[in-house]
Amino acid sequence: MALRRRPALALLLLLRGVELSCIITDSQTNDPRIEWKKIQDEQTTYVFFDNKIQGDLAGRAELLGKTSLKIWNVTRTDSALYRCEVVARHDRKEIDEIVIELTVQVKPVPPVCRVPRAVPVGKAATLTCQEGEGYPRPHYSWYRNDVPLPTDSRANPRFRNSSFLFNPDTGTLVFSAIHKEDSGQYYCIASNDAGSARCEEQDMEAYDLNIGGIIGGVLVVLTVLALITVGICCAYRRGYFINNKQNGESYKNPGKPDGVNYIRTDDEGDFRHKSSFVI
Repeated sequence: MALRRRPALALLLLLRGVELSCIITDSQTNDPRIEWKKIQDEQTTYVFFDNKIQGDLAGRAELLGKTSLKIWNVTRTDSALYRCEVVARHDRKEIDEIVIELTVQVKPVPPVCRVPRAVPVGKAATLTCQEGEGYPRPHYSWYRNDVPLPTDSRANPRFRNSSFLFNPDTGTLVFSAIHKEDSGQYYCIASNDAGSARCEEQDMEAYDLNIGGIIGGVLVVLTVLALITVGICCAYRRGYFINNKQNGESYKNPGKPDGVNYIRTDDEGDFRHKSSFVI
Protein backbone atom coordinates (compact mmCIF):
# COMPACT_ATOMS: atom_id res chain seq x y z
CA MET A 1 0.00 0.00 0.00
CA ALA A 2 1.15 3.51 -0.74
CA LEU A 3 -0.37 6.94 -0.22
CA ARG A 4 -0.05 10.05 -2.31
CA ARG A 5 -1.59 13.48 -2.11
CA ARG A 6 -2.35 16.47 -4.25
CA PRO A 7 -1.05 19.80 -2.91
CA ALA A 8 -3.53 21.47 -0.59
CA LEU A 9 -4.81 24.88 -1.58
CA ALA A 10 -2.64 27.39 0.27
CA LEU A 11 -4.60 30.51 -0.62
CA LEU A 12 -8.10 30.45 0.83
CA LEU A 13 -10.83 32.95 1.53
CA LEU A 14 -13.48 32.81 4.21
CA LEU A 15 -16.61 30.80 3.36
CA ARG A 16 -14.77 28.71 0.78
CA GLY A 17 -13.95 25.02 0.95
CA VAL A 18 -10.73 23.05 0.60
CA GLU A 19 -10.00 19.42 -0.21
CA LEU A 20 -7.21 17.55 1.56
CA SER A 21 -6.31 14.61 -0.66
CA CYS A 22 -5.27 11.22 0.66
CA ILE A 23 -5.15 8.73 -2.25
CA ILE A 24 -4.45 5.02 -1.75
CA THR A 25 -2.44 3.24 -4.46
CA ASP A 26 -1.36 -0.41 -4.82
CA SER A 27 -3.57 -1.73 -2.02
CA GLN A 28 -4.76 -5.33 -1.76
CA THR A 29 -7.29 -4.50 0.95
CA ASN A 30 -10.82 -3.78 -0.22
CA ASP A 31 -11.95 -1.80 2.79
CA PRO A 32 -8.99 -0.17 4.58
CA ARG A 33 -9.55 1.74 7.79
CA ILE A 34 -9.24 5.53 7.39
CA GLU A 35 -8.59 8.07 10.12
CA TRP A 36 -7.97 11.81 9.91
CA LYS A 37 -6.37 13.75 12.78
CA LYS A 38 -5.76 17.43 13.36
CA ILE A 39 -2.51 18.61 14.97
CA GLN A 40 -2.67 22.17 16.29
CA ASP A 41 -0.82 23.87 19.15
CA GLU A 42 0.90 20.58 19.98
CA GLN A 43 -2.47 18.87 20.51
CA THR A 44 -3.85 16.04 18.38
CA THR A 45 -7.61 15.57 17.95
CA TYR A 46 -9.74 13.32 15.76
CA VAL A 47 -11.32 14.75 12.62
CA PHE A 48 -12.62 11.50 11.06
CA PHE A 49 -12.90 8.44 13.29
CA ASP A 50 -15.26 5.49 13.53
CA ASN A 51 -16.71 6.45 10.12
CA LYS A 52 -17.88 9.93 11.15
CA ILE A 53 -16.62 13.51 11.38
CA GLN A 54 -15.51 14.52 14.87
CA GLY A 55 -14.64 17.67 16.81
CA ASP A 56 -14.99 21.24 15.57
CA LEU A 57 -15.36 20.11 11.95
CA ALA A 58 -18.59 18.19 12.63
CA GLY A 59 -21.26 19.56 10.31
CA ARG A 60 -18.88 21.24 7.88
CA ALA A 61 -16.62 18.45 6.64
CA GLU A 62 -17.10 15.21 4.73
CA LEU A 63 -15.08 12.33 3.34
CA LEU A 64 -14.64 12.23 -0.43
CA GLY A 65 -13.79 9.00 -2.29
CA LYS A 66 -13.54 7.19 1.04
CA THR A 67 -10.19 8.82 1.88
CA SER A 68 -9.94 12.53 1.03
CA LEU A 69 -11.24 15.20 3.42
CA LYS A 70 -13.38 18.14 2.29
CA ILE A 71 -13.75 21.11 4.67
CA TRP A 72 -16.42 23.75 4.11
CA ASN A 73 -16.65 27.31 5.47
CA VAL A 74 -12.94 27.41 6.17
CA THR A 75 -11.79 29.86 8.85
CA ARG A 76 -8.43 30.90 10.24
CA THR A 77 -8.82 28.44 13.13
CA ASP A 78 -8.67 25.59 10.62
CA SER A 79 -5.00 26.30 9.92
CA ALA A 80 -3.17 23.20 11.21
CA LEU A 81 -1.46 19.95 10.28
CA TYR A 82 -3.84 17.20 9.12
CA ARG A 83 -2.69 13.57 9.21
CA CYS A 84 -4.30 10.86 7.11
CA GLU A 85 -3.75 7.39 8.57
CA VAL A 86 -4.64 4.23 6.62
CA VAL A 87 -4.62 0.65 7.95
CA ALA A 88 -4.76 -2.12 5.30
CA ARG A 89 -4.62 -5.54 6.94
CA HIS A 90 -4.02 -7.53 3.72
CA ASP A 91 -1.14 -5.43 2.41
CA ARG A 92 2.55 -6.02 3.02
CA LYS A 93 2.71 -2.52 4.44
CA GLU A 94 -0.29 -2.49 6.69
CA ILE A 95 -0.03 1.08 8.02
CA ASP A 96 0.80 4.27 6.18
CA GLU A 97 0.20 7.97 6.74
CA ILE A 98 0.70 11.39 5.18
CA VAL A 99 0.68 14.87 6.76
CA ILE A 100 -0.79 17.90 5.02
CA GLU A 101 -0.22 21.43 6.25
CA LEU A 102 -3.22 23.69 5.73
CA THR A 103 -2.68 27.44 5.91
CA VAL A 104 -5.82 29.55 5.67
CA GLN A 105 -5.15 33.02 4.34
CA VAL A 106 -7.76 35.74 4.81
CA LYS A 107 -8.10 38.87 2.74
CA PRO A 108 -7.79 42.11 4.76
CA VAL A 109 -10.83 44.24 5.47
CA PRO A 110 -10.71 48.04 4.98
CA PRO A 111 -8.22 49.34 7.55
CA VAL A 112 -8.93 52.05 10.10
CA CYS A 113 -7.02 55.20 9.15
CA ARG A 114 -6.48 58.26 11.35
CA VAL A 115 -5.32 61.45 9.65
CA PRO A 116 -5.19 64.86 11.41
CA ARG A 117 -7.32 67.43 9.61
CA ALA A 118 -4.99 70.39 10.08
CA VAL A 119 -1.41 70.69 11.35
CA PRO A 120 0.69 73.86 11.82
CA VAL A 121 3.75 74.10 9.60
CA GLY A 122 6.82 72.94 11.48
CA LYS A 123 4.89 70.75 13.94
CA ALA A 124 5.03 66.95 14.11
CA ALA A 125 2.16 64.73 12.96
CA THR A 126 1.38 61.00 13.03
CA LEU A 127 -0.92 59.09 10.65
CA THR A 128 -1.98 55.54 11.57
CA CYS A 129 -3.39 52.61 9.59
CA GLN A 130 -4.48 49.35 11.25
CA GLU A 131 -6.28 46.19 10.11
CA GLY A 132 -7.00 43.20 12.33
CA GLU A 133 -8.77 40.56 10.21
CA GLY A 134 -6.34 39.66 7.44
CA TYR A 135 -4.08 36.62 7.68
CA PRO A 136 -1.15 36.48 7.31
CA ARG A 137 -0.56 39.83 8.91
CA PRO A 138 -0.86 42.48 6.20
CA HIS A 139 1.68 45.04 5.10
CA TYR A 140 0.69 48.68 4.64
CA SER A 141 1.19 51.37 2.03
CA TRP A 142 0.40 55.08 2.36
CA TYR A 143 -0.62 57.29 -0.56
CA ARG A 144 -0.81 61.07 -0.91
CA ASN A 145 -2.85 62.36 -3.83
CA ASP A 146 -2.67 58.82 -5.32
CA VAL A 147 1.15 58.80 -5.14
CA PRO A 148 2.75 56.03 -3.03
CA LEU A 149 4.96 57.28 -0.21
CA PRO A 150 8.42 55.78 0.40
CA THR A 151 9.46 54.51 3.81
CA ASP A 152 11.85 57.48 4.11
CA SER A 153 11.26 60.84 2.45
CA ARG A 154 15.03 61.35 2.13
CA ALA A 155 15.30 58.29 -0.14
CA ASN A 156 13.24 59.87 -2.92
CA PRO A 157 14.07 63.28 -4.46
CA ARG A 158 10.38 63.74 -5.21
CA PHE A 159 9.76 64.18 -1.49
CA ARG A 160 12.76 66.37 -0.67
CA ASN A 161 10.42 69.04 0.73
CA SER A 162 8.93 66.54 3.19
CA SER A 163 10.31 65.00 6.35
CA PHE A 164 8.68 61.68 7.26
CA LEU A 165 9.32 58.02 8.09
CA PHE A 166 6.89 55.22 7.27
CA ASN A 167 6.78 51.72 8.81
CA PRO A 168 5.06 49.28 6.41
CA ASP A 169 4.73 46.64 9.15
CA THR A 170 2.80 48.83 11.61
CA GLY A 171 1.17 51.26 9.17
CA THR A 172 2.47 54.32 11.05
CA LEU A 173 3.47 57.41 9.07
CA VAL A 174 5.35 59.99 11.17
CA PHE A 175 6.15 63.55 10.05
CA SER A 176 8.92 65.10 12.14
CA ALA A 177 8.02 68.55 10.83
CA ILE A 178 5.08 69.37 8.57
CA HIS A 179 5.71 71.37 5.38
CA LYS A 180 3.19 73.15 3.16
CA GLU A 181 3.79 70.51 0.49
CA ASP A 182 2.48 67.84 2.86
CA SER A 183 -1.09 69.05 2.40
CA GLY A 184 -3.25 66.67 0.41
CA GLN A 185 -5.49 63.60 0.41
CA TYR A 186 -4.15 60.56 2.24
CA TYR A 187 -5.25 56.93 2.24
CA CYS A 188 -3.73 53.58 3.23
CA ILE A 189 -3.83 50.10 1.68
CA ALA A 190 -3.46 46.89 3.69
CA SER A 191 -2.41 43.85 1.64
CA ASN A 192 -1.33 40.23 1.99
CA ASP A 193 -1.23 37.17 -0.28
CA ALA A 194 -5.01 36.85 -0.11
CA GLY A 195 -5.79 40.36 -1.34
CA SER A 196 -5.90 43.99 -0.30
CA ALA A 197 -8.24 46.67 1.04
CA ARG A 198 -7.99 50.44 1.48
CA CYS A 199 -9.49 53.10 3.69
CA GLU A 200 -11.29 56.21 2.50
CA GLU A 201 -9.30 59.30 1.52
CA GLN A 202 -8.86 61.91 4.23
CA ASP A 203 -7.64 65.50 3.86
CA MET A 204 -4.73 66.92 5.83
CA GLU A 205 -3.98 70.65 5.66
CA ALA A 206 -0.68 72.25 6.62
CA TYR A 207 -1.20 75.89 7.69
CA ASP A 208 1.07 78.73 8.81
CA LEU A 209 0.84 80.06 12.34
CA ASN A 210 0.08 83.83 12.60
CA ILE A 211 2.88 84.65 15.02
CA GLY A 212 2.26 88.41 14.81
CA GLY A 213 -1.40 87.97 15.64
CA ILE A 214 -0.61 85.72 18.60
CA ILE A 215 1.91 88.22 20.01
CA GLY A 216 -0.53 91.09 19.48
CA GLY A 217 -3.28 89.23 21.30
CA VAL A 218 -0.99 88.52 24.25
CA LEU A 219 0.02 92.18 24.46
CA VAL A 220 -3.62 93.30 24.43
CA VAL A 221 -4.44 90.93 27.30
CA LEU A 222 -1.45 92.12 29.32
CA THR A 223 -2.39 95.78 28.72
CA VAL A 224 -5.96 95.20 29.91
CA LEU A 225 -4.74 93.43 33.04
CA ALA A 226 -2.32 96.28 33.76
CA LEU A 227 -5.09 98.91 33.43
CA ILE A 228 -7.35 96.94 35.77
CA THR A 229 -4.56 96.71 38.34
CA VAL A 230 -3.83 100.45 38.16
CA GLY A 231 -7.53 101.26 38.51
CA ILE A 232 -7.87 99.10 41.64
CA CYS A 233 -4.80 100.74 43.22
CA CYS A 234 -6.14 104.25 42.56
CA ALA A 235 -9.53 103.32 44.05
CA TYR A 236 -7.85 102.11 47.25
CA ARG A 237 -5.85 105.31 47.54
CA ARG A 238 -8.96 107.46 47.25
CA GLY A 239 -10.78 105.44 49.89
CA TYR A 240 -13.48 103.89 47.76
CA PHE A 241 -12.96 100.50 49.38
CA ILE A 242 -13.01 101.67 53.10
CA ASN A 243 -15.72 99.89 55.07
CA ASN A 244 -18.26 102.36 56.43
CA LYS A 245 -18.94 99.99 59.32
CA GLN A 246 -15.48 100.70 60.65
CA ASN A 247 -16.36 104.44 61.00
CA GLY A 248 -19.39 103.64 63.14
CA GLU A 249 -17.48 101.34 65.43
CA SER A 250 -15.33 104.24 66.70
CA TYR A 251 -18.36 105.52 68.63
CA LYS A 252 -19.48 102.19 69.92
CA ASN A 253 -17.37 102.21 73.10
CA PRO A 254 -16.92 105.79 74.33
CA GLY A 255 -14.64 106.60 77.21
CA LYS A 256 -15.86 106.36 80.81
CA PRO A 257 -14.49 109.32 82.79
CA ASP A 258 -15.11 109.88 86.47
CA GLY A 259 -16.40 106.36 87.04
CA VAL A 260 -19.67 106.98 85.16
CA ASN A 261 -21.14 104.09 83.24
CA TYR A 262 -23.29 105.01 80.28
CA ILE A 263 -26.16 102.67 79.48
CA ARG A 264 -28.49 103.07 76.54
CA THR A 265 -32.15 102.19 77.03
CA ASP A 266 -35.02 102.01 74.63
CA ASP A 267 -37.20 104.24 76.79
CA GLU A 268 -34.74 107.08 76.93
CA GLY A 269 -33.92 106.80 73.28
CA ASP A 270 -30.38 107.86 74.02
CA PHE A 271 -27.93 107.50 76.85
CA ARG A 272 -28.47 107.69 80.60
CA HIS A 273 -25.75 107.58 83.19
CA LYS A 274 -25.44 105.77 86.44
CA SER A 275 -23.22 107.19 89.14
CA SER A 276 -21.07 105.00 91.17
CA PHE A 277 -18.70 105.80 93.97
CA VAL A 278 -15.57 104.07 94.83
CA ILE A 279 -14.57 104.11 98.48
